Amino acid sequence: MIDKNVVWHEVYISKEQRTILKGHKSYILWFTGLSGSGKSTIANALEAKLYELNFHTYLLDGDNVRHGLNADLGFDEDSRVENIRRIGEVSKLFIDSGTIILSAFISPFARDREQVRTLVKDGEFIEIFVDTSLKTCEQRDPKGIYKKARDGKIKNFTGISSPYEKPIQPELHLKTDYQTIEESVNQILDYLKINGYLNA
Repeated sequence: MIDKNVVWHEVYISKEQRTILKGHKSYILWFTGLSGSGKSTIANALEAKLYELNFHTYLLDGDNVRHGLNADLGFDEDSRVENIRRIGEVSKLFIDSGTIILSAFISPFARDREQVRTLVKDGEFIEIFVDTSLKTCEQRDPKGIYKKARDGKIKNFTGISSPYEKPIQPELHLKTDYQTIEESVNQILDYLKINGYLNA
């Protein structure tokens, strides 16, 4: 709850002015999926492509954010909800700055993803479901955490001991069991081009 003595400070430069300066719209590309699905890998590759095209971007990664902003949070359900709430608020600030924000988080609960969507205007939240089977994620297991979860060494692990609620109507559905990183990036870029996201 916001203290009644905290008053919103109006600024001189608007998001619209920043958009004109940068030459493109600002919005959230929200990557959601199981650990090991390829969220961060695809987001990284997409950001590199957008950088080549002279777009202003910033990538927020789940692990990186827990090293600083969310270092005080655990992995119980309440902490996960708070984790996504904070990221949603940070992403909203990036949109106001005129920046394209790529947010790569498991974000297992549908209500939390929808809460972030409500923070911004229609069309400014693009949900990207990085759909990879649990079997494939376990086979990849780049950090060795699925094995630890199976051995009971990690509690509340999404897909094993904690649920993942799949997006029902995401703006983009990447099927990475058989789709390459390049194909996934191109699918996102095609969506952005067709829907007018790559211009002011």
